[in-house]
Amino acid sequence: MTRATAVTALSRTTACCLRGALAAGLGLGSLTVLVMVMWISSPYPDRGPEGVLHVAAGVWLLAHGTELLRVGPSPAAAPVPVGVVPLLLLALPAWLAYRTSRDATSGAAGSMVCGVTAGYTAVGAGAACYALGGPLAPDLLSAALHLPAVVALSAAVGAWTANGCPAGPLPGWVPERLRVELARSRARVAVRAAAAALVTLVGGGALLVAVSLVWHAGAAQQAFLSLSDAWAGRIAVLLLALALVPNAAVWGAAYGLGPGFALGTGAVATPLAVVGDPAVPVFPLLAALPAAGRGSWPHWAAVVVPVLAGAVAAWFTGRAAAVRGVRETMVTASAAAVLCAAGAAALAAAAGGPLGAGRLAEFGPVWWRVGAAALGWTAVVGVPGALMLRWWRLRSAGPAPGAAAEVPVPPGPREPLAPSGPGDAARNPDAVDGDRSSEPYGLLPAAWEDDFLTVAEVTVDDGSAAPATLPGTPPPTPPGTAPAPEAGAPGSVSHHAGPPEASVPAQDVTGGATDDAPEGTPEGTPREADGTGEDRAGAAAGTDGPAPDPGDVSR
Repeated sequence: MTRATAVTALSRTTACCLRGALAAGLGLGSLTVLVMVMWISSPYPDRGPEGVLHVAAGVWLLAHGTELLRVGPSPAAAPVPVGVVPLLLLALPAWLAYRTSRDATSGAAGSMVCGVTAGYTAVGAGAACYALGGPLAPDLLSAALHLPAVVALSAAVGAWTANGCPAGPLPGWVPERLRVELARSRARVAVRAAAAALVTLVGGGALLVAVSLVWHAGAAQQAFLSLSDAWAGRIAVLLLALALVPNAAVWGAAYGLGPGFALGTGAVATPLAVVGDPAVPVFPLLAALPAAGRGSWPHWAAVVVPVLAGAVAAWFTGRAAAVRGVRETMVTASAAAVLCAAGAAALAAAAGGPLGAGRLAEFGPVWWRVGAAALGWTAVVGVPGALMLRWWRLRSAGPAPGAAAEVPVPPGPREPLAPSGPGDAARNPDAVDGDRSSEPYGLLPAAWEDDFLTVAEVTVDDGSAAPATLPGTPPPTPPGTAPAPEAGAPGSVSHHAGPPEASVPAQDVTGGATDDAPEGTPEGTPREADGTGEDRAGAAAGTDGPAPDPGDVSR
């Protein structure tokens, strides 16, 4: 690498670092403005501007998945952990890192991702150090694990999008066996089916939450009004509820899958029953929780969500044209089930966490239980469903394509005709006579087009008239009659219409002399094309030749 190349690469990496720092500053500034507006509009502010800035830095770190430590009720009390991350709030830093990496078109993808991540992480480290002295201090280990991972993943997706979303090649450090498997078409089918099934799970969970909120509308309204009397406080509660809507959708999906979610230490809500003593704080979204005790048929109806997710995975797997064979279909559907389970487990881990100490130390779905349930439902419903759909598509498709070879081909010359005129000379020698797909009308010679457009008639041996046909195409055969004989056979119709007097004897394109050529005739004298040179010569000299066949039409 030359010095100029190294300097150019360094400058590009530096530019990516600056862009990443700018993206982090933009997100931090946006949340700071929102928190400041809430503080200014609050009728009873208990802290000054410096405390508000500490809170804003803590909330920004929480948006990246960092666990916060809230100050205890007394100076001697231990800090209370807060680990439930509003997933809608997580979308802001992820989107900023994605856009920054996607728009940084200079340099290689790896350098762009590393530069954006380094610049963003530098700002995050400064914000974590600043938030340590506030009421919501970050856990430094959690910040070091979550913030760079979120930014790097989002930046990688942005760089991948900027390069046109390539499907390969994969890096060299990936094992060869894995690279071969990921390069197969069934890998793309499995990813699409898993994504569709995961979206169905989350969407079904959101629908369950919405139905339950409508059912418990009175309790939700009472919880909303009891949290604050001022309009600024109610707006803050409403914004927090909106930020937690994706979390509620994941909780609903976990509820429909069967494992449910924890409502404190020793309390679990499932479709079968709500066991334990739930430690539920007053909040509008939590008003949608089922009542304690055994579940009834409305709770059991939540099982429709995973069944529908498995059916969607089966549909995307069975309808894919790349899937062939029973074994291939089973492998693809099973891979889709595994990927869907991994995604459901990741969402469950991100949607839950502690809300405090003691009984609130466990809150939300357990990730490994949700992943196992998603794998079971998607595999049990998806694999047989994909096989049934494949069988149905094959049954509806009719006979195999090989049966088309048994269709009778209309009689006619199959070899290209020798050129006998200006129109035939322009004919494609590779075209097959009678095959309209290989000779489109727009590519026919001009003479053939004229013949096709003109309604010409020729006279057959019985005195009737018949329309002329396209050269190289056999005449239509009436129903119930035998196919017409090939050209040149007795009783056939000549391709060139016209009176016998206007016909010109055709010449042999081979250039050979006739068998009965008179003495003194050069060897290269053209002979008749039909091989009856002596008859044509005798007719031209006025002598009596053999009588023509009654079924033959003179040229």
